[in-house]
Amino acid sequence: MIFTVAIDGPAAAGKGTISRAVAGAFGFAHLDTGLIYRATGRRVLGGEDPLAAARDLRAEDLAAEGLRTPEVASAASRVAALPEVRAALVEFQRSFARREGGAVLDGRDIGTVICPAAEVKLFVTASDAVRAHRRFLELTGTGHDVTEAQVLADLRERDARDASRDAAPMLAAADALALDTSEMSIDQAVDAAIRAVKARLPAG
Repeated sequence: MIFTVAIDGPAAAGKGTISRAVAGAFGFAHLDTGLIYRATGRRVLGGEDPLAAARDLRAEDLAAEGLRTPEVASAASRVAALPEVRAALVEFQRSFARREGGAVLDGRDIGTVICPAAEVKLFVTASDAVRAHRRFLELTGTGHDVTEAQVLADLRERDARDASRDAAPMLAAADALALDTSEMSIDQAVDAAIRAVKARLPAG
């Protein structure tokens, strides 16, 4: 069976947690496409040209240390705004999406650019304050010395860059189900996503 679930949304809205849970519930493969850009951004921080870094990206790069730092997140957002970098990474994502057995991809342009024909599209969001608090807890829990105000400013800057870029700006697909997790528990958000997928699965 070929079945694609596209989950988009801004940082810290919960799309990664939801995507992993959906993939696990249905036995689908999962790809956090943000890791592709984070891994590329990490190589650029190491001195590589952005396009060369994207073209030479290896599977092991997606498991490298330090991909969740604020510095790498910022670099990822910058390289993701480069059309040539996005083009170099599109085919990898599309091939993953149409693999046999089902696939869940989460990112910022999955439902609009990478997989516009996905069987299920979700756009996961939450208020700026809620997202900043979630990311603040995540970062400080792993030893980063940041304030919640700094995290909020970084998120808003990244949102603005991702939404205004010429190449595949972050926006909800017209046929995506909007899922605002601001007032939801993780279980509630996951349940809503699983129901949406179940409704579109072929009978039998």
